[in-house]
Amino acid sequence: MGKLEGMVAVVTGAGSGMGRASALLFAEEGAKVVCADVSGHEESAAAEIGKDAIAVHADVSQARDVKAMFAAAVDAFGRLDVVFNNAGFNAPHHPLDETDDDLFDRLVAVNLRGVFLGIKYAVPVLRASGGGSIISTASATGLVGRKGIAAYGGTKGGVVSLTMGAALDFAADNIRVNCICPGMIYTGRGGAPADNSEPPPTRKMPVPMARYGSPREIATAAVFLASDDSSYITGVALPVDGGYTAE
Repeated sequence: MGKLEGMVAVVTGAGSGMGRASALLFAEEGAKVVCADVSGHEESAAAEIGKDAIAVHADVSQARDVKAMFAAAVDAFGRLDVVFNNAGFNAPHHPLDETDDDLFDRLVAVNLRGVFLGIKYAVPVLRASGGGSIISTASATGLVGRKGIAAYGGTKGGVVSLTMGAALDFAADNIRVNCICPGMIYTGRGGAPADNSEPPPTRKMPVPMARYGSPREIATAAVFLASDDSSYITGVALPVDGGYTAE
């Protein structure tokens, strides 16, 4: 029996990278999965899983899409147990004073507002199921500064703060709220020639473990936080970063 047997999970950003790896691993662990994305690749992710998944086209910055995403989970599978607010995007590296105003607004809309909406509208559905787990993707740069990506890091720091506050708001409802803080993860969005391909074996990264992380390593952390293995854990920002934030 898998760690998520009998559970229903919604994964945003499921079309590629960490989200796709997580949707696939959730299904391997026994969950029924709603693969949500705005890219159009959510259909192929759900098709790869098969009968235990559906695809939902959703822009997480729009409340109507987020509410419809959770309604689709209940319509298809009868309940909701796990939400992984993973959708987000990075931006070109440049100093804060060179950050375009519209780009900043978009970062906030997707990376921060998207998580806010994903928590807000998941809560009543999870309450109806007797509780559950909400996980969000923050970043190592939400815990420590990094030159050139202050705007992105600011949105991810907001995710960390949202996580901690929401964990306190909903602990009495048996709803756990945690976030994952990835470091340098090798995905299609990170320059891989094909999504989730292996990084160059000779490429050394400037972190203590001296390598990229993989999308599956984020997915295994998400499974842990989704499952009963983490039943006494809430309000945590979990670095999965090869030691980056420890330096």
